[in-house]
Amino acid sequence: MAEALPQDDALAARIAGLSFPSEGWQAPARFDALARLTAMGLPKRRDEYWRYTDPASFNSAEPVPATTFDDGEEGMVFEAIDRLKLVFVDGVFDAAASDPLALENIEIGLLSEAQSDIHWARDLYGVLEARGQVPVKRPFAALNTAFATEGVLIRVTGYVPRPIALIYIHSSDTSDAVLHHCIRVEPGADVTVLENGPAAARFTKVMEVDVAEGGRFHHIRAQGRDHDRRASTHIFARVAGKGLFKSFTLTANGVMTRNEAVIELVGDEAVAHVAGAAVGDGKFHHDDTVFVTHEGEACESRQVFKKVLKNGATGVFQGKILVKPGAQKTDGYQISQSLLLDEDSVFLAKPELEIYADDVKCSHGSTSGAIDETGLFYLRSRGVPLKAAQSLLVLAFLAEAIQEIENEEIAEDIRQRLENWLARHEH
Repeated sequence: MAEALPQDDALAARIAGLSFPSEGWQAPARFDALARLTAMGLPKRRDEYWRYTDPASFNSAEPVPATTFDDGEEGMVFEAIDRLKLVFVDGVFDAAASDPLALENIEIGLLSEAQSDIHWARDLYGVLEARGQVPVKRPFAALNTAFATEGVLIRVTGYVPRPIALIYIHSSDTSDAVLHHCIRVEPGADVTVLENGPAAARFTKVMEVDVAEGGRFHHIRAQGRDHDRRASTHIFARVAGKGLFKSFTLTANGVMTRNEAVIELVGDEAVAHVAGAAVGDGKFHHDDTVFVTHEGEACESRQVFKKVLKNGATGVFQGKILVKPGAQKTDGYQISQSLLLDEDSVFLAKPELEIYADDVKCSHGSTSGAIDETGLFYLRSRGVPLKAAQSLLVLAFLAEAIQEIENEEIAEDIRQRLENWLARHEH
């Protein structure tokens, strides 16, 4: 076996194949991010927030090949929703497959084409990512800011009647996609962003979301299809007074997925809900790592994560609520639960509360268990077949997470995806 590279050599090998744009308005942020990355190095398994997830496949110089897989479902996700479609193939924008970048109350551009030195995204690109590096280091987010050459830049100025859909297509077995999205929601504006698709053999993505006073941001994504794909994603959000940030993720399939969310509630009465439903069968490792900071008064946060695991699948949840001094009347809720459908599957959880204010209401909980035998017996006694009864109980278990989606049409689409996945994995 070859000797492991020293950390600095490993980092040099990891970034050797990436392009570093050293000019343009993003350059200062890129140089700052590269300095952060160089100082912290790539993550190691012994790092506190990586002890449950092996970063080796994200650290490697080349992505592990991932065969594309078509189960007939991926292209149908959100298909019935009236949406503006932006398509990326292996991390490259496909203009021919996308809709025109024009819609009421919204400005949409591409990172690769944004040349103006006075571009509004100059004050956002890399800013929230840099803030999110304290107190926990997030090397892949810094790598993304330094090297990403594509992504969408979205500025929302009012109510946007149609969701913006980011569709990620995986076509090459060895693709290594790096995307960075910046979204600014101006005061009182309202937008829904959808994401779906496996993206690449290895996918590194950052989304920075700045929600101004009274703005509303809804985010729903579906990660699925390709069994061998690997993804490291980050959402960094800053929510001003009376602003709303809501994000839900459905994950099915994928050998390695780590989704990180870092959210700051900086104004009074700000709201942030982060939720996820993951279903995994066999070679499946899924990690949700969430950090919510309360700075304003009377803010509300919810973290709701449910995972259904079978045939040796692994689920991870690391969630923290930090309440800073002065953030009185905070309402923080955190729940992580797993449904283990066999004795070989594993759920690892690390819920945390850190509170420096005395007038707060915060709670957290984490549980693991098998399907409720009483409920199963009740359904079977009324003539429901075994597999159908099990699927009904699984869907009931996931319901609390899906309820975080406000748009019922989108929520129903997610439920249908879950039902289809369960039907394909009955045996």
